[in-house]
Amino acid sequence: MGKQVTLTGVEQFFDDDDIIVSKTNLKGHLTYTNKIFLDISGYHENEVIGKPHNVIRHPDMPRSVFKTLWDTVQKGDEVFAYVVNRCKNGDHYWVYAHVTPSRNNDGQIVGYHSNRRVPDRKILTDNIIPLYQQLKTEEDQHTSAKDGLKAGTQMLQNILTEANVAYDEFIATIGQGLRRGYR
Repeated sequence: MGKQVTLTGVEQFFDDDDIIVSKTNLKGHLTYTNKIFLDISGYHENEVIGKPHNVIRHPDMPRSVFKTLWDTVQKGDEVFAYVVNRCKNGDHYWVYAHVTPSRNNDGQIVGYHSNRRVPDRKILTDNIIPLYQQLKTEEDQHTSAKDGLKAGTQMLQNILTEANVAYDEFIATIGQGLRRGYR
């Protein structure tokens, strides 16, 4: 788990009818994964349960997008996001994620639940991949990871402000040509 994985550049795919499911505790440690999660990621259940969800984090995924995602669900709101994940063998796969807080009977957040579906390839190619490359380039040009995260988050916020939309609306409408001026 802790060893460095060499990226292969090979993309894996799952069926349009498949839903990748995982649940985490408040700290982001996996408490449940479905078979589709395990099949596409290449892990066995005993390798991931109790481990941080970021075990599948792909290094090309902008940290600023994850910050936005976590900030949203920790406030108690649902969020949608396009995410590139890394398989155990170094391959990768794209998902369109819907992440929601899980609550107990008293309404307190006790963890998080994520359902992931196959994303629209045109939206990925035309919008998400170029955006994520921009954000990642911004993040990586800083010597401090903290400064890079701050700069990437600011860049994302500037894009949203210029488009005059909140993050959730931006993601929901990106394929409809609402805003492509970030290129």
